[in-house]
Amino acid sequence: MEGRELDAERLYEEAIRSAHEHGFIQNEGIAYELAARFYASRRFEIIANAYLQNARLCYRRWGAEGKVRQLDQTNAQLRDELPRAAGTIATSVQLDLATVIKMSQAVSSEMDLDKLINTLMVVALEHAGADRGLLILPRGEGLGIEAEAKTIRDMVEVRLRQTRVTSTELPESLLRYVIRTHDSVLLDNASERNVYSGDQYLRQNYCRSILCVPLIKQTKLIGVLYLENNQTSHVFTPARLAVLKLLASQAAISLENARLYAELITENGERRRAEQALRVSEASLTEGQRISRTGSWRWNVRTGAVQWSAEFFRIFGFDPAVDQPSYAKGMARIHPEDRALVERALADAVRERSVFKGEYRILLHDGSIKYLQTTGHPDVDETGEIEFVGTVMDTTERRHAEEALRRTQAELARASRLTTMGELAGSIIHEINQPLAAVLGNAEVCRRWLNRDPPELTEARDAISRLEQDGRRAADVVKGLRALARKSDLELTNVDINDAIQEVLAILRGELEAGAVVVQVDLVAADRPALGDRVQLQQVLLNLIRNGIEAMSAVADRRRILRLSARPNKMSEVLIAVEDSGIGLASATVDRVFDPLFTTKPHGMGMGLAICRSIVEAHHGSLWASPNLPYGTTFQFTVPLIAVRKINQRPTLSIAGS
Repeated sequence: MEGRELDAERLYEEAIRSAHEHGFIQNEGIAYELAARFYASRRFEIIANAYLQNARLCYRRWGAEGKVRQLDQTNAQLRDELPRAAGTIATSVQLDLATVIKMSQAVSSEMDLDKLINTLMVVALEHAGADRGLLILPRGEGLGIEAEAKTIRDMVEVRLRQTRVTSTELPESLLRYVIRTHDSVLLDNASERNVYSGDQYLRQNYCRSILCVPLIKQTKLIGVLYLENNQTSHVFTPARLAVLKLLASQAAISLENARLYAELITENGERRRAEQALRVSEASLTEGQRISRTGSWRWNVRTGAVQWSAEFFRIFGFDPAVDQPSYAKGMARIHPEDRALVERALADAVRERSVFKGEYRILLHDGSIKYLQTTGHPDVDETGEIEFVGTVMDTTERRHAEEALRRTQAELARASRLTTMGELAGSIIHEINQPLAAVLGNAEVCRRWLNRDPPELTEARDAISRLEQDGRRAADVVKGLRALARKSDLELTNVDINDAIQEVLAILRGELEAGAVVVQVDLVAADRPALGDRVQLQQVLLNLIRNGIEAMSAVADRRRILRLSARPNKMSEVLIAVEDSGIGLASATVDRVFDPLFTTKPHGMGMGLAICRSIVEAHHGSLWASPNLPYGTTFQFTVPLIAVRKINQRPTLSIAGS
């Protein structure tokens, strides 16, 4: 009644077996009769008749002759089939219906497909007298061999194969006929001429008895059972054929049920795995959002329905148990100064159905401010309804960390300038002493010219002019020293790169001479000046040149040559190169020399080149290093020749592509 046919079939068989084992012949008869009605309702007439015949035998042995007459009157086929069945089965092969039922039960009781196939093949070969058998089942668009059974020393061995049907396995023409007509084919002696004698398999193999039986369930071909005996002809007698047809009918049912059961198990397993994977994925997503501080959201533009993830609630300071997601609540959290900007960007994205992204601030109940970064993508269904799906990331800590890093870098830059100033003190003093000595010398000369009688005014005036030049030279040196030591922001002015390089070389003249360094200069920069901070660019040059001097300090087997060049690289920038003939850099080191705190010097801080790169990048340029062959290193950097805008530090939100 509940449609659980497989369960009903199994329970009928258990009732029959239990009644028989305990000697309740009347219950056994009733169970057979009810099972017969069950199979008849499913249009399995052969099995139903066999069960009715067994019920009739049970009732007769019990002495219920009235019940026997009733069965005979209501089931006329029993009177027609009973003599033939009894004579055929009992007389020809000494099998009674109990044996048939036992075989049927053995096949029907298996739910595992592999075990069912094994049981079916064993029962079929044992009771049919075959020495080889094949089970052929649907596979994809066609049929394939599912199992092969062979009789070896009175034992049946079954091997699951799952191979393609070929002419080396069985007569294909015979198989095609059975598949097409759904009829059985019996060859009592296949070696004699018959309609299939031309089949390749029969020509190449000495075959005797062959039987091919279709497995049918409600007119549907479930499979084919192929049996053969290559020793004896006329093995498959009508009695055995009747038994095999009964077995085939039950096998078709059981195979289909086992297949459906296997598919159900597989489907349930896949569903459980999918559900488990979904749970794991959701848990991973939640944990990933928590760790990365990234929430997700969905907004239906037409209905206004909003969905927030758990991390979104936490970022915005909402309680999932109290607060219901809504567009208005989310918008109310946005900082008043940024709210109009966000609403305008959302409106533009809805109108253009485009991606939007940007940054804004939210103001929490406790007065604290968070910086957020958001991205939204439109999702349009087949009806044209649009939803936006996106993420929101809490970037507050990153923002604070970046601010702390800009302050730290500024302090390190100042410390580097002070360090550079200290290291250059000797050279600067030397440079100052030269104009001071000239001042004193020219003052003495001027005094002598004025003390003559009469005074030599022309010579005195020339000496005074030289005094002025030397004084200005000393003042320029002091000014440069103060600029290097002063903590200041980027101050953009027109910079003549050639002059800036010459000034740095003049400052380092003493160190170059002390290191026996030969300087080769190739300055062909364009007449168009760069726009930059002259002092900071000179700080980069000072650092690179001094690094080159130090790299060549240990060189004794070749000339110490330092090459400086400045030439146009593109229409928009100039390329400055500092090349030395020193010990060079290892290939693994080249990419790391600009990392903060990385140094190849025994007493270095590891900040000089990192600060140099920061300065160059602040000028919208690039700084890199490359090894020379056969020795030495080249540092190069670019300085744009176009105006540079200061970066806007306020939060922004815009539609992608605008």
